[in-house]
Amino acid sequence: MSIISEKISQTDQMVSLFEHSRETLNQGSSPILNRMRQVSVKRFAQTGIPDLKNEDYKYTNLKSVFEKIYRQELILESGQINLNEVFKSNIPELDAHLVFLVNGWFYSGNNPGTELPKEVVLGSLEKIAKEQPELIQNYLNRQAGLSNDPFVALNTAFTKDGFFLYIPKGLAIEKPIQIINLLSSDDNLMATQRNLIIAEAASQVKIVICDHTLSPASFLYNSVSEIFVGEDALVDVYTIQNLNNQSTSINSAFYSQQRNSNMVTGTVCLHGGLIRNNLKVTFNGDHSEANINGIAFTDKKQHVDNFTVIEHASPNCLSNQIYKNILDDESTGAFAGRIHVARDAQQTNAFQRNNNVLLSDKARMQTKPQLIIDADDVKCSHGATVGQIDEEALFFLRARGIGEKEARMMLMNAFAHEVILKINLEPLRDRIDELIEKRLNGEISRFHDQLEV
Repeated sequence: MSIISEKISQTDQMVSLFEHSRETLNQGSSPILNRMRQVSVKRFAQTGIPDLKNEDYKYTNLKSVFEKIYRQELILESGQINLNEVFKSNIPELDAHLVFLVNGWFYSGNNPGTELPKEVVLGSLEKIAKEQPELIQNYLNRQAGLSNDPFVALNTAFTKDGFFLYIPKGLAIEKPIQIINLLSSDDNLMATQRNLIIAEAASQVKIVICDHTLSPASFLYNSVSEIFVGEDALVDVYTIQNLNNQSTSINSAFYSQQRNSNMVTGTVCLHGGLIRNNLKVTFNGDHSEANINGIAFTDKKQHVDNFTVIEHASPNCLSNQIYKNILDDESTGAFAGRIHVARDAQQTNAFQRNNNVLLSDKARMQTKPQLIIDADDVKCSHGATVGQIDEEALFFLRARGIGEKEARMMLMNAFAHEVILKINLEPLRDRIDELIEKRLNGEISRFHDQLEV
């Protein structure tokens, strides 16, 4: 166990924590994980915890987050627990291969290999890195290691476990894989999780990731995922974030797409204190396609920040982004989307849109779409809107006998539904619709209020 001091907001304190924890971090870990730590902590020290002067974090104030005292679980502490008693799946109709992680550690009670095809490898990143290093060594940190984001470097320095998924060439997994990340602690906890997904050529998989808090403690959750989408592969990754008001969640996902691959990713932020989602997609092969979608709901003083970078490094590729936010009370949101079309990436199609609805006069949204185009034969567009509910549409519904509350709900559901329709799993799509209605009715907020008593 390790404790972060009250002055953790200072970068050198975090570096000092790493130095004091290095022996524990290395203990029991694979050389593949351990060899990345020292370089990563140096990279973190050079950048430091970002403040509002950092262009990439100018709309997300993390000062108060790192002033808190956190415990770290550097050695697996979770014993055998009955997860069916402490957690009920938010998607009961989804027939999926179910996997749990607790505080960033792959839960030892998982046994997904009994149902998955024998060629598929799904398990603890720490364990597989030690027992089958040949599967991991050419992929781990290949994308994340190029990032300048300090939290990616911090993750690499402190990572102990996470999940690893390998789908061999030509194999299609029929049932989706549901990864449930649970955060549970009696005191404030910093959890670090590292995930690696390798989908080889012509493989197919759908993954649903659910982030949940089970206790009222403050959590600082730092997760990094690297996803390799092979030639002709089809990969869908959907994330549902439902955390308590005291939690900070920093998620970084890196996608590398090969020729003729297709990727869909969708993020639904239902609840959380402060959420920062970093997404980077790199087209490393021509005729590939990426559809990137997100919807977030905030109230009280919650904050959600989505930051995306799309690197069109190959010709004849398509990227399409739609991000939406519904903000109430004094909540805040941010979106920054950067599309870069390289010189040789001719015949690129890249589209980006961010639409936002403010339900109160005190809610605030910052949006910054960007295009950097170095090629001349492209079709690219970006746009953003921030406004309130359309009064004409509201009047139209009320004139037909619909009450104001119901009319507002209908308009907000319609606003969100465009993103939900992008989900290629019908049970998940239907359940998200239900959860969004509960969120807009305040039912999810009330649950977290009760949790935090």
